[in-house]
Amino acid sequence: MILNYLLGIIVCLIIAILSYILGNIYPIVGGPIFAIVIGMIVALFWSNHGKAQTGIKFVSKHVLQYAVVLLGFGLNLNVILTIGQQSLPIILSTIATSLLISFILCKLMNMPTKLCTLIGVGSSICGGSAIAAAAPVIHANDEEIGQAIAVIFFFNVVAALVFPYLGDALGMSHTADAFGLFAGTAVNDTSSVTATASTWDSMFNLGHGTLDHAVTVKLTRTLAIIPITLCLSVMFSLRHEVSVAKQSAVIRIAKLVPKFIILFLIASIITTVCVHNGVDPSVFKPAKEISLFFIVMAMSAIGLNCNIVALVKTGAKPIFLGLSCWIAITLVCLWMMKLNSIW
Repeated sequence: MILNYLLGIIVCLIIAILSYILGNIYPIVGGPIFAIVIGMIVALFWSNHGKAQTGIKFVSKHVLQYAVVLLGFGLNLNVILTIGQQSLPIILSTIATSLLISFILCKLMNMPTKLCTLIGVGSSICGGSAIAAAAPVIHANDEEIGQAIAVIFFFNVVAALVFPYLGDALGMSHTADAFGLFAGTAVNDTSSVTATASTWDSMFNLGHGTLDHAVTVKLTRTLAIIPITLCLSVMFSLRHEVSVAKQSAVIRIAKLVPKFIILFLIASIITTVCVHNGVDPSVFKPAKEISLFFIVMAMSAIGLNCNIVALVKTGAKPIFLGLSCWIAITLVCLWMMKLNSIW
């Protein structure tokens, strides 16, 4: 039984290790995008995975869920609530904007609902982590996940390169708070938030102030994974019950709430309680690092299951959707910051 999975897991692990190393060397790109690109390139020459397919499928589905659970150990609810008082209105505005745009454009451009959902959630919350959480809930396939990840990370790279200079050009004060809030809200993935904020720190010799502020805001956004994923779970379960089963008007909570989301919430509560009682937050650092590696590993499996030729042929609409969400989030974030005299 284990041998059926072993070959595929080893292949994904090799790609993940290489991608993780490259992601540390080039944080502006990040390990997940390296993994999915390398996986796609390998798939061009190795389309028939044979006995490895079982293990690859296991990694793309289950390891992705393990990563989301471990991600909870990076969330200290007390710290997030402090900074969240200032950032929450902006975060909620950008999330609502992105989801609304993805819904409207999905209808106007006649795009697959699951792909639009992943791009909207990934753009508005936390990139690959949000996609990782939402994908199994809505039963998205690897190609849809791959397209969404590729779109999100493309604009993450653009944001990391452009935003520090945009902030300076717009006259943001050369301090940590304003740009830290902007980076933490308008950039999707944690690695790209880190790269963007670190660039601002380097530009104006701010030490790690911007980085700390941006990451905390980013973690506040990450909390939105919980209600958004639960809503998606309810919505898709209701659709399934009505259109397929029609067996009962009552849907069991166990079916609506994925176990890995419950475990994610429990992990964040454990972290909060432990830190509140004097435990050093660095104790949870290994769990967060493993979570990041699991995401990279899962992206390698998804890349292996993606047809890059098909992605290129059907990529114009997803890219336009991602661009629209990205621009809207940026504009709404800047407007809200100006409205609240933060910038």
